[in-house]
Amino acid sequence: MSLEKLVTEKAFTFEEKNDGKVFIYHYGKQVMILKGEKASRFLKRLNHGTDEEIQLALAKVTGNFKRGNEKLVNRK
Repeated sequence: MSLEKLVTEKAFTFEEKNDGKVFIYHYGKQVMILKGEKASRFLKRLNHGTDEEIQLALAKVTGNFKRGNEKLVNRK
């Protein structure tokens, strides 16, 4: 896989349904469903963001984002 593809590929996507539910996907696999007030607040936040901000918001809501300790695992 080329570096360019890694940079331009979006890890997270979402789909809003007619009933107000928001389906969140990570590399095409469904990882979360938001509904009700939580879904509407989340969609309002996404309306004003850039692509990077939207990806970060999706990562945060799913709990799938770097925590800063990844480098510690590889140390010996």
